[in-house]
Amino acid sequence: MTRTALVLGAGMVGVSCALSLQKRGFAVTLIDRREPGRETSYGNAGVLARSSIVPLNNPGLYGKIRSYLGNRHPALNLDWSRALTRPGWLLRFLWEARPSKAAARIAALESLTSSTVERHRALMAEAGVTHRLRETGTLKLWRSEAGHAAAQAEHDFLKAHGITSQVLDRQGISGVEPALNPIFHAGLLCLENASVDSPGAVTQAYAELFAQRGGRLEVERDASPQQLHHFQDDVGQAEGHQQLGHMAELVHMGLDPRLDVERGYHRHLRAKPGARLSRPVYDVDAAYFMAPMEEGYRVTSGVDLSHRDAPDNHRQIDQVTMSAREAFPLDEFAGDTWRGARPTLPDSLPMIGEAPRNPGLWLAFGNQHLGFSTGPITGEIVATLVCGETPPVDPTPFAPGRYL
Repeated sequence: MTRTALVLGAGMVGVSCALSLQKRGFAVTLIDRREPGRETSYGNAGVLARSSIVPLNNPGLYGKIRSYLGNRHPALNLDWSRALTRPGWLLRFLWEARPSKAAARIAALESLTSSTVERHRALMAEAGVTHRLRETGTLKLWRSEAGHAAAQAEHDFLKAHGITSQVLDRQGISGVEPALNPIFHAGLLCLENASVDSPGAVTQAYAELFAQRGGRLEVERDASPQQLHHFQDDVGQAEGHQQLGHMAELVHMGLDPRLDVERGYHRHLRAKPGARLSRPVYDVDAAYFMAPMEEGYRVTSGVDLSHRDAPDNHRQIDQVTMSAREAFPLDEFAGDTWRGARPTLPDSLPMIGEAPRNPGLWLAFGNQHLGFSTGPITGEIVATLVCGETPPVDPTPFAPGRYL
């Protein structure tokens, strides 16, 4: 019996699902409206985030809400028209941040991130792109004296979860990144994280590996949900057909998984002669990542909660660009400002599993800020569930039934 699968969406999660199903003998078709890895899997900071185990909407969010509401803080831009359009989603997002939910959600995220570097290292070797991998960790930075206590508290928290980090003072920061300007009082070097110099190129390399192994890759730039249905019929004639769904397809089927988006921006800038960073750095107080990339130094902004297709709003990226120039000797821009949209569910956990009342339709989306990191293990969870194998982690926290 020939087993077939249609995977909708060729970002890191979709490509990883396609590879994992292919490894188990499925004839897989991977379809997207753009080339693989050209959406959110292109625009992130390229971090393989072993240490990112605390959901964005954690209990600490409540104390920050007041500072966010005026749309002056670089961490958040809130379009009130969007908030009023879907008030239930935003209220559920805030409700999920309550302390009683924190431990379970942290454990769920940790199960996804614990093997991030190991899985990507293996896939990058298979795809021939290990030269893009940096195992130099990431550096979190605080500008104020209060950062010492914050860095120590995060170090203790990570240690309790078996994750290695190192607290740095001003001199220690200069020791690991001498080109940074001496404006930071404290730092935390997260040694178990890694990064890549082009997340889009890595995703593309995984897709090429899928194609080299016999996978079918289709780019349907103007495909509608109805056309995707017809495409499913074309490839799904064999027995054992499975489908990996995405948002447009689900809406067409009358399923609303409470998925929304967080928009984000990035820019590339060139460093001044002689200045370089060895790893991505996160400026906590100014709310941006700065990561060395193939195209230059990528500066990423915070969350923009505007309608997905609303015009660009460069307030945040302009703010963080100024802050990044304070921290590091940056020169002229290298390219235009990029904008993308991160898929987000109210509890900041992805949806992974078979859709209720729709046998053969499997869901894998909503990885929020961690899709690039957690794509490979998401693919393995889906493939094992499809095949009736034991998944690598407990899939219960990610079950679609919690929202469908």
